[in-house]
Amino acid sequence: MASHIVGYPRMGPKRELKFALESFWDGKSSAEDLEKVATDLRASIWKQMADAGIKHIPSNTFSYYDQVLDTTATLGAVPERYSWAGGEIGLSTYFSMARGNATVPAMEMTKWFDTNYHFIVPELGPNTKFSYSSHKAVNEYKEAKALGVDTVPVLVGPVSYLLLSKPAKGVEKSFPLLSLLSSILPVYKEVIAELKAAGATWIQFDEPTLVLDLDSHQLAAFSAAYTELESELSGLNVLVETYFADIPSESYKTLTSLNSVSAYGFDLIRGTKTLDLVKSAGFPSGKYLFAGVVDGRNIWADDLAASLSTLEALETLVGKDKLVVSTSCSLMHTAVDLVNETKLDAEIKSWLAFAAQKVVEVNALAKALAGQKDEAFFAANAAAQASRRSSPRVTNEEVQKAAAALKGSDHRRATNVSARLDAQQKKLNLPVLPTTTIGSFPQTVELRRVRREYKAKKISEEEYISAIKEEISKVVKIQEELDIDVLVHGEPERNDMVEYFGEQLSGFAFTANGWVQSYGSRCVKPPIIYGDVSRPNPMTVFWSKTAQSMTSRPMKGMLTGPVTILNWSFVRNDQPRLVPVLKNVASNCSGCDSLFSLRLTCFTFAQV
Repeated sequence: MASHIVGYPRMGPKRELKFALESFWDGKSSAEDLEKVATDLRASIWKQMADAGIKHIPSNTFSYYDQVLDTTATLGAVPERYSWAGGEIGLSTYFSMARGNATVPAMEMTKWFDTNYHFIVPELGPNTKFSYSSHKAVNEYKEAKALGVDTVPVLVGPVSYLLLSKPAKGVEKSFPLLSLLSSILPVYKEVIAELKAAGATWIQFDEPTLVLDLDSHQLAAFSAAYTELESELSGLNVLVETYFADIPSESYKTLTSLNSVSAYGFDLIRGTKTLDLVKSAGFPSGKYLFAGVVDGRNIWADDLAASLSTLEALETLVGKDKLVVSTSCSLMHTAVDLVNETKLDAEIKSWLAFAAQKVVEVNALAKALAGQKDEAFFAANAAAQASRRSSPRVTNEEVQKAAAALKGSDHRRATNVSARLDAQQKKLNLPVLPTTTIGSFPQTVELRRVRREYKAKKISEEEYISAIKEEISKVVKIQEELDIDVLVHGEPERNDMVEYFGEQLSGFAFTANGWVQSYGSRCVKPPIIYGDVSRPNPMTVFWSKTAQSMTSRPMKGMLTGPVTILNWSFVRNDQPRLVPVLKNVASNCSGCDSLFSLRLTCFTFAQV
């Protein structure tokens, strides 16, 4: 039974690529130094997967910045403002597109579907010239092969690339981006030809837009693209990978009718209805199904018994030799390696699996399907699942009771908007158009030093409080001098808008190296929500009172909202992520208690 990984984190277990990139950008190291770090990271990733027994190991999922930007470079679709003269795109042009330079701005960045990763949006138009301008995919395939690892080169699919693009500046917003399909396919043909010549036997096209609600014209573009590529793809096994949601039935019909495609990858974690679709619509004879049963977007250990049951059901539909065990999406959306979490609570740690551990889980499932089940590994997994289900740390009865007791009236204000506005105006006496700021002021090097030294117990609590008060005083004075009407305290005490609150709540755990790439070299370290969440103590009262005491003007209280906390954390997978109504979110500010569950949330400003 075969195993497959859709993609893998690029930053390295301790953010080695981040530091190498920033050193290069600062002029402190050379391009050769950066390339050495990148080469070593790729080699270690390929070796890790090969040693774990993964059959279908991806290549070209590494990136210095972003995989969509890499595709833009491959296609030579460089906006004119970067004054690219042609030829192989080098680091200077590449990073100018990503980050801008002294004379021109960067390309737009936006979220990659509903993840917290951001991609660089291609800027295209009728005058865009395409040419094969980055041989990265072929070079990395050859690099892996030289190490003795035969990989599956991964390309952003041509249709998804266009659907995720935008019209360039000066181009009508109504410009049909799919009209460029015939212009980019010749470059894809060149890439495919070089990969075949280098010895590739599989190619993976990531076409995640297939999970969106596409119209008939957009679906027809997939048929046209892969029909046009059919000759070049002859002799190759072609995998089209989808992820992040169920694939709609019409998209499923289109995908499974493509003659040049021999394998289909489905997310069976977020795609909860895809299995039923395969059962009802049927599966093409002789094709491969890459079953994404191991979650690529969260950090919980897989329920191996449940995944094995799903795989056995699929096996009866597609055939034993045509089923491949895979991740639900690229593992770049999860942390890298649990082995580096030496200070994480042992019980909670036993419930987790980062990217490195998920690779092992995928292979364990593949071996089990092949009749080589590792009974000890499965037993340990079952014990961890049972531990998590029964742990009193997961369920807080007070939170459960408080949530169950909520009534419809609890999330409706007792007074109407006009009454509240009148009361606010009498209290604050604001002008017709009051001025304020969003909240946080720049986190200076000195501030970071103070927080770091306080955390390391190198300075006392008194010294820390004194330093933060001094910073708040500066911020207040600046705003008063600018005649701002409603002030903020600048949030100098906060390390991260989510982590700061999570550290003061029960039901949260924090890692030392659980970094995930957000964009470029920017990484975030999402908290882990493992249980019912409650607030044992006030969270913002001290600093809000301190700031208000420094001015006669109104001082805003600053809270990170519950939806942001939810979306910027690794959340529990033992309860639904979505509920019909998000109850009591800062909507009833009188008489609520200090408890809240993950999606039954109430902040009372007087208490927090």
